[in-house]
Formats: sequence, structure tokens, C-alpha cells
Amino acid sequence: MEIHESAENYLETILILKERTGQVRSIDIATKMNYTKPSISVAMKKLRENGYIEMDKDGFITLTPSGLEIASNIYERHKVLTGFFVALGVNEKTAAEDACKIEHDLSEETFEKIREHALKTIG
Repeated sequence: MEIHESAENYLETILILKERTGQVRSIDIATKMNYTKPSISVAMKKLRENGYIEMDKDGFITLTPSGLEIASNIYERHKVLTGFFVALGVNEKTAAEDACKIEHDLSEETFEKIREHALKTIG
């Protein structure tokens, strides 16, 4: 199933917020991503309709298994790429920004080779 970059970013953000705070609401996502609450509401509705998230009666958001799989994959790419760029000498802020730009478009083959190389050289 093809998923758009924006949806991947939302799912990744939900995962990060869940790991940091234990619970996630739309307002938390809006704050983290610097988007308006109405924009987040529309996005969450689409993610819910596509089966990537669930929202309880109190507005708390959880990732479904398929949403968690996508979020985990993107977050792993982000962490590996950021670490790789930092190891190359890029400052951490720029490394994270660049990782975010390419984490969605990089082929699985290229990512795996970067990961293998990073594990050998960085540890």
C-alpha cells in the first residue's frame, strides 16, 4: 500500500510523542509539527479512515498495528540517517533536517546499504 510522505510524518510524530509522553492528542501533534488544529483534525480523520490510527472518546490517539509499522520504519530511517550524517561531520540539527527530507524517498536497497555501512563504521 502506498502512503504519502505527509501521512508518514504524522504517524512518525505520533510515535515520537507517544514514546516521550505516553499519550497523544491532536493538539500535541499540532504543537510538535507547528500546524493548525484544523489541519491536524483533517489529517487524523484520514489516518483513522485508512486504519492507521484509532482515537478514543477522550481524543487520545493510538497507532494501529499497520500505523505503528509505518511509523517505526520511518523513525528508524530518521535515526539511522541522522546518526550517519553526524558521523560524517554534519551538525546534528542539519543532519536531522536532511534525514527528514530523504527518509521517505530513499529506496530500501540504498537505506539498507547505509545502515550496514553505519553499523560497521559507527557501531
